[in-house]
Amino acid sequence: MNTNFDTANLVYLLVLGCAIMIWFFAANCDSLGKTVQQAAVWGLIFIGVIAVIGLWDDISATVSPRQSVNAEQGRIELPRAPDGHYYLAAEVNGAPVRFVVDTGASDIVLSREDAIAAGLHPDDLNFTGQANTANGIVRIAPVRLDSIAAGGIIDRDVRAVVNSGELRESLLGMGYLERFTSVQITGGTLVLQR
Repeated sequence: MNTNFDTANLVYLLVLGCAIMIWFFAANCDSLGKTVQQAAVWGLIFIGVIAVIGLWDDISATVSPRQSVNAEQGRIELPRAPDGHYYLAAEVNGAPVRFVVDTGASDIVLSREDAIAAGLHPDDLNFTGQANTANGIVRIAPVRLDSIAAGGIIDRDVRAVVNSGELRESLLGMGYLERFTSVQITGGTLVLQR
């Protein structure tokens, strides 16, 4: 059924294209040489647009590589972002969180916004700890995450902290990275292996 729909669309587009070309030639029959040049240019533009649409997945993967997770092998590959950092897209208690990998951080540090998304309301937390950051000393609240999942790699009952200060993105510190047997950078890709 899908093939018939695609065939009908193709036939429609071909008929429409032919009608437009016939009108274009009829309207410009006085200057046919210039008309043929313009038609060739528009034809090449049309073919180029179709090629870009057809190859878009490959082009976007090359221009903006994405993380890959192979749960069976316990492997996560994170490409270096244009800003030079490595980012991990994960789910914390089922909520999507984008972490910046920070080997200088001891723990998993959630921003207030990410903590709320994960069901941890800052008003209910005890900010009893302190952390020394680049922006000075901030108060932190220790928490336990039900789960943190990156693709099919899932960890349960994970220690983390919630930051009371301004934090643009949550941090994925050594508390998470130590769960892997190997952490290495190869050719601009951070590889986490269990």
